[in-house]
Amino acid sequence: MKTTHKAGRVAVRRKSRLSSKARARSAKTGLPPGTLVYVGDAPVQAPSVTVIEYDEDRVSHRELVDVAQALPSETRAGTCWISVNGLTQTHVIEALGDRFGIHPLVLEDIVNTTQRPKIDYYDEYLYIVLRLLSYHEETGEISSEQMSIVLGKDFLLTFREREGEQFAGVIERLTAGKGRIRKGGADYLAYCLMDAIVDDYFGILEKLAEQIEAVEEALVADPGRLTLHGIHTLKTDMIHMRRSVWPIREVLNSLARGDGDLVKSDTIPYLRDVYDHTVHVIDNMESYRDIITGMLDIYLSSMSNRLNEIMKVLTIIATIFIPLTFMTGWYGMNFKGMPELQWPWSYPVFAGFAATAAVVMLILFRIKKWF
Repeated sequence: MKTTHKAGRVAVRRKSRLSSKARARSAKTGLPPGTLVYVGDAPVQAPSVTVIEYDEDRVSHRELVDVAQALPSETRAGTCWISVNGLTQTHVIEALGDRFGIHPLVLEDIVNTTQRPKIDYYDEYLYIVLRLLSYHEETGEISSEQMSIVLGKDFLLTFREREGEQFAGVIERLTAGKGRIRKGGADYLAYCLMDAIVDDYFGILEKLAEQIEAVEEALVADPGRLTLHGIHTLKTDMIHMRRSVWPIREVLNSLARGDGDLVKSDTIPYLRDVYDHTVHVIDNMESYRDIITGMLDIYLSSMSNRLNEIMKVLTIIATIFIPLTFMTGWYGMNFKGMPELQWPWSYPVFAGFAATAAVVMLILFRIKKWF
């Protein structure tokens, strides 16, 4: 019963994620490049802007009231992390772009949440796009969210569509001063965020592995239409996750090569470690993808075998009735000159002969191992 419930939960999903984004993208038709139009499905709400400033000795955490306060002081030593949660009010994004000198096309990509993971190099900063994946226990659904990172010399800007707890561990380490996070600078902070994102992928893969196991058990026990829906859902989730994770490998590879001057040499080994983790995630995804494809083949083979068994039984029944039908048709003719019709024992003899023919055919089929 537990397996059936899990397999059913895998199968019962989901409305299209594309409709609202497609409508928003159509609203940009004809607008000049750099026009800020939010493309996504997050609910309209006031964005929250959090500023964390820190160095080796101190850390301050505050909610931003005026974006003019976000510009790091040129005389201040340390790192400034500005986290923006909520992209529906584009004037906040535009104001931060003006304060930090961010290119209008980068701002446009920030609010267009259909971007694939990538990295763009500019003179004063790097622009990185990643995908945040979340697993919802209640529905078994995997949701995707765009994460934009602007990495400068002494500042880091992050933009995401909604609130989340993915970076709670990073904030805790900053507050407690654990490890070398306060000494590493903005590039090391960017590494910590990317490492947290990739670590979440492992947790999602574990959940997918549980779903795959549940569907496999249902596939062996009693495959049906619900099982097929579960396999299709798993395949869709794996394709969606693959599109989100595969390009990150190239992003991390570019950072680990030390392209640009904003990533210090002592941060590169950590980026290589995240790159290795990403390759591990991709290897697991490919393994699960092969398993799901094999499950679909097993389901189709099972349905084909079941149909063959049904057709075999029906064929045996039809074959047994062929001689009986012939005999009943023969003696059903309306000829008066058929002597057997006037014989008193004709009916019992005919019934016995028909039963004997059926039994003999069944024995013959059994000897041939046709059933």
